[in-house]
Amino acid sequence: MVNGAKALHEGRIPMPEGVSNKRLFADSPALVTGASRGIGLAIARRLGKLGAPLCICGRNARTLETAAEELRQNGGKVVAVTADVSRAADIRALADKAQQELGAIEILINNAGVARFGPSHQMSEADWDTMLDTNLKAVFLLTSAVVPGMIERKRGQIINIASLAGKNAFAGGGIYCASKWGLRGLTACMSEDLRGYGIRVAAIFPGSVATSFSPHTGRDESKMIQADDVALAVEGMLLQPPNSLVSEVDIRPAQKP
Repeated sequence: MVNGAKALHEGRIPMPEGVSNKRLFADSPALVTGASRGIGLAIARRLGKLGAPLCICGRNARTLETAAEELRQNGGKVVAVTADVSRAADIRALADKAQQELGAIEILINNAGVARFGPSHQMSEADWDTMLDTNLKAVFLLTSAVVPGMIERKRGQIINIASLAGKNAFAGGGIYCASKWGLRGLTACMSEDLRGYGIRVAAIFPGSVATSFSPHTGRDESKMIQADDVALAVEGMLLQPPNSLVSEVDIRPAQKP
């Protein structure tokens, strides 16, 4: 368990109202991928309010720096690294920079993802490589890069942002669903591999979220899942007591949009 949550549940930090304003994770460096906008940025905001030193990454340098400047307004340290997580070299550089600037990573949020939709037989090999490399292989590579430090300290938490597409099939979603079904399996196996070291691995499965990630033609976005709904689920997982593991969380809208 990360330091802040461990102290919280040992009673050294009382659970007050407005817990998000407390610096519970000031000694727990966090790395969030795909954090220049949308779900990733919402998660980074939550972690920043909990006091975690942050490393965020994204592909667009200008958008990423805008997000970093916003996050720095909370007063915490924020490191921004331009990276394409479909590239192994970028992942190595990201992990190295994060740990050089912040120390050993204790919270890893694998959020970066891409989606292309269409009948599987009409999709290209490039479509396959882009989605599988970003949505699945990147999780394997980045986790492998930061886990040795977690094992050494016998604590840490890894949360993978998946999708209900990892549990449900739909026309035109073949490659995207394959990447997210694979992520579900990878997450479950990593959890078994690492739980003996005090490292918790879990996944969140949101339905369609009101972001620019995919079109929502004809839907009422006010009734859709919001990015901060996912961020709240991340916060809840991080604050679980040390003897429990919430391994999966599904998030659906309360009303159909």
